[in-house]
Amino acid sequence: MISGLRSLVRKGYGLFACTLFLGLSSLTLVLVLIVPGLKVRRTIAKFTARLFLPLGGMPLTVKGSELLPKTPCVVVANHSSYLDGVILKAALPAHFCFVIKKEMIRVPLAGRLLRGIGSEFVDRSNRHSGGMDARRLIRTAARGQSLAFFPEGTFTGEVGLGRFHTGAFVIATRAAMPVVPVVIRGARHNLPAGTIWPLPGRIEVEILGVLPLPVRGAEADIPQLRDASRALILAALGEPDLA
Repeated sequence: MISGLRSLVRKGYGLFACTLFLGLSSLTLVLVLIVPGLKVRRTIAKFTARLFLPLGGMPLTVKGSELLPKTPCVVVANHSSYLDGVILKAALPAHFCFVIKKEMIRVPLAGRLLRGIGSEFVDRSNRHSGGMDARRLIRTAARGQSLAFFPEGTFTGEVGLGRFHTGAFVIATRAAMPVVPVVIRGARHNLPAGTIWPLPGRIEVEILGVLPLPVRGAEADIPQLRDASRALILAALGEPDLA
């Protein structure tokens, strides 16, 4: 009986959290479609992300905000849940541009919302498109926009940190932007891979510092920049090394 009651409570919470998320996402999309100005639209999205997490039983704590550079930078974070984008949106300043896999364009609500707040989409499966994406992102960085990446590219149900793709570090090196490793804790528990039903629980985002500024165009340094970022995140995350 206790097990059945626990299951009922869990499903009730999951339904509440999903309904809250869809409601706030729909409201955000409507506002994004009618409000002019990218800066304002991004601020609206940040506000609703910050609103959703505590109302949904997932209070967010951000550590190390003072370490973020005032100048444009590239943030790289671990990726373990569909919540990660919402979490980073709530944790980072509103002006950040999120770099997301191209497949998300096809998700009706999310794709339109992400386009509305100026996200950049990249094609990981096509080398030619990947080169075009890189050049576009460098132009975005040149306009003074900070970029946020999940360099693992995707996530699975296996606990641990996967290998990092080099895209974020190529952009940072070619645009001479500092790289800021960030760790997200709690998202894997709150919304595990393979389910749409979230769980309550605290979430923590920790900004780990700023790596030395890469030399513009020093392509040979890209693997070291990637590995240094990953090592910091892996040590702070405390999960197995899947690479």
